Amino acid sequence: QLQLVESGGGSVQAGGSLRLSCAAFGYIDNLHCMAWFRQAPSKEREGVAARRIDGTSNYADSVKGRFTISKDNAKNTLYLQMNSLKPEDTAMYYCAADYRSSYSCGYVRTDYNYWGQGTQVTVSS
Repeated sequence: QLQLVESGGGSVQAGGSLRLSCAAFGYIDNLHCMAWFRQAPSKEREGVAARRIDGTSNYADSVKGRFTISKDNAKNTLYLQMNSLKPEDTAMYYCAADYRSSYSCGYVRTDYNYWGQGTQVTVSS
């Protein structure tokens, strides 16, 4: 069983930075995809960034050039470095992961079987 625990959320002014962490516990070998999603009030959960087992990654257009996804294999931790934050980045951020290699590591929620509890990010103008 895989457990994901996010941390690092908080409140920041527009233009500021935060780094989110997602610690993975359990059987972490062969995790094919790890990703960050976010959900703002009254909105659908949307994908932000995803990272494949081979180290390649992709980003939603809304965060390209501002967010960076990375992974420390020694610490079994996924990160999301968020720079130049905007009020519209305000949301609950979730870490997600899956072992199945048949999926493209995109932003389809049902492609991910494991989810963290979320960490809140609030950006004020």
